Amino acid sequence: MAGKKSIVVGLALLLFMLFGLSPYSEARDVINIYTSRHYGVESVFETFTKETGIMIRFTTGSDAALRDRIKAEGKNTLADIYMGSDAGHLSLAAKDGLLQPIKSKEIEKNIPANLRARDNQWVALSKRYRTIFYNPAKVKVDELSTYEALADPKWRGRLILRPSTHPYAQAFVSSLISAHGGPKAEEILKGLVANTVKYIDSDTKILEAVAAGDGDVAIANSYYLGRILEKNPQFPVKIFWANQDKNDRGTHFNICGAGVTAHSINTRNAIRLLEWLSGPKGQKMFAELNHEYPANPKVAPHPILEGFGKFKEDRVDISEFGTLQAEAIKLMEKVGYK
Repeated sequence: MAGKKSIVVGLALLLFMLFGLSPYSEARDVINIYTSRHYGVESVFETFTKETGIMIRFTTGSDAALRDRIKAEGKNTLADIYMGSDAGHLSLAAKDGLLQPIKSKEIEKNIPANLRARDNQWVALSKRYRTIFYNPAKVKVDELSTYEALADPKWRGRLILRPSTHPYAQAFVSSLISAHGGPKAEEILKGLVANTVKYIDSDTKILEAVAAGDGDVAIANSYYLGRILEKNPQFPVKIFWANQDKNDRGTHFNICGAGVTAHSINTRNAIRLLEWLSGPKGQKMFAELNHEYPANPKVAPHPILEGFGKFKEDRVDISEFGTLQAEAIKLMEKVGYK
């Protein structure tokens, strides 16, 4: 009997191979996510599993390392979804042929076109605004205006930045190149570097340094202040939305987003997960857990973020962050951005 069973299983596997199918089919109801996101959003996916019965498995690492792994694994990759914390890395994944177009009217309805790849190979799931923070004991709010104005010598020795090696910093410089072109962006960056009192590779520590008086102003992501205020409403650092004048471009932002891998063996369920995450319930849970802004404009942000007030965002095509990343890194090296 056991021998007959082995023959049947062997024939089944042979048929799968002959017809180009995988025995690890969608019926397994497991989605493998390669993710650089590390903000404790497991409960979001646990809710999805409870509602659908579809299990989620995570492989974590840096954006670049995960892209390299998917590339190396090729057709044998276990990854169904690549989830990145930077539009530039998502764009590079698409450029390298690691993703496939997502065909979903639901996602197109939920997420605006400027928050999706032009060919729908990835979609934003949350927005993180990188703006100006200041110590109100040292800085008057009417002294602040734009990112570019922080290059003024009056801020010399008063500015804190994230190091050049971090994707947040690279995307910020990419946005300067997009807005002004290379030569003008270089001039602005030289001023910012000249004014930098220190580089700190943690936005939380950057805000703590501003609070402690180790710097008067900084550029950081808004959700870090949201997380701090959740625990300490009296934290003495304020947010300022940059570049808000009528004819200015608005505040720079980046995204957390995801795409379905080119060789996913569970494409249908992978898209189903992204549809759920783009909808009202998934968006609220995914964004609120880390005090990020929802990518779905119909979903309100966390009350703490509501308290930050209304503002205008940069309407740049965030896909450009991938295209401009190499130029941004070269420019940072050229001007001595550490």
